[in-house]
Amino acid sequence: MTAVKVLITGGAGFIGSTIASAFAERGATPVVLDSLVTGRTEFTAGKVFYRGDIGDGVLVDRIFAEHPDIAAAVHCAALIVVPDSVRDPSRYYRVNLTRTLEFAEHLRRNHCDRMVFASTAGMYRPSPDLSVTEASELDPRNPYTRSKAMAEAALRDLAGAYGLRVVSLRYLNPIGADPKMRTGLQSGKPTHALGKMIESYETGVPFKITGVEWPTRDGTAIRDYIHVWDIARAFVTAVERFDAIVPPAAGTPPARLAGAPSAGPAGALPASDAVASPARLAGAPAASTPGAAYQVVNLGTGDGTTVRELVEAFRAVVGDGLVVEEAAARPGDVVGAFVDPAKAWEVLGWRPEFTIGDAIRHSLQWAEHRRRLDVVA
Repeated sequence: MTAVKVLITGGAGFIGSTIASAFAERGATPVVLDSLVTGRTEFTAGKVFYRGDIGDGVLVDRIFAEHPDIAAAVHCAALIVVPDSVRDPSRYYRVNLTRTLEFAEHLRRNHCDRMVFASTAGMYRPSPDLSVTEASELDPRNPYTRSKAMAEAALRDLAGAYGLRVVSLRYLNPIGADPKMRTGLQSGKPTHALGKMIESYETGVPFKITGVEWPTRDGTAIRDYIHVWDIARAFVTAVERFDAIVPPAAGTPPARLAGAPSAGPAGALPASDAVASPARLAGAPAASTPGAAYQVVNLGTGDGTTVRELVEAFRAVVGDGLVVEEAAARPGDVVGAFVDPAKAWEVLGWRPEFTIGDAIRHSLQWAEHRRRLDVVA
């Protein structure tokens, strides 16, 4: 992807910064826009960085004036904590919905018609086997997932009316860290099960499995944990293949998004076909198909990981030092879901490469690395 520039909003956060590093490893230049409300300054080291809000049209105009060769925007900037969204839904709708609309307008004004949108598969209603596909019914259950679903509906309308083209990547539970330890979770106290497990392991406080009678293969809740570097690979490939997935309008010559050979070393992106031709991508509709300017692709493992399986994977990495207790499900707990990634394989040639064990090892390494960063800071 030599000489291509990609604007990444939220590029100082956990996922956005990892995506930025993945683009850099492919030879592209990430241009990071982040307000640093939750992002970390050190995650922008070595990258073109603008501090500010995605709704600031003057700033976005300046970015495009200084980097007119930006070929696509990856929109990761968002608030994502479900309990916070319940406590303060107005803030979540303002940031995740209103600001996204404003940012889309800024892209249009600067003639950038490619957006890859970071979204959530949490907006689906799972099937009886707990899987979700792109055809699953939407049933967002909290202000966070509703704000994402509403933003997607608005982007779909903009795509149909104004020529904006959008690929929305939906996923559930990112874990792990950049395999080269450049970036990871910003928070020292993550709320997901793996974060709680690491905290229990380090403090000696028992980890509680809450709920052991769910309708899953072992009775514990299920989540679709996916390594953050695998997510980053998908975003890079979505940009590389963008014009095949969402073809430009007839008569509009697409800007070249050529890919480079694989970087090769462990943790680097595998080789891809750069921009595959539309004929090769069976999942990419013709430009005249209704809704063709807006495409959804789910990212996931295809079978998920139960809490008990996560415990066993954790013990396989660290030994027997994790103490576990079982307890009844808490009010508000849910059985969970997992993503069918068939379309991701068909359209992006993508499937997860890192294992749960890899993600646990990288999370543990990052937790130690982050403590050293905080001491230095």
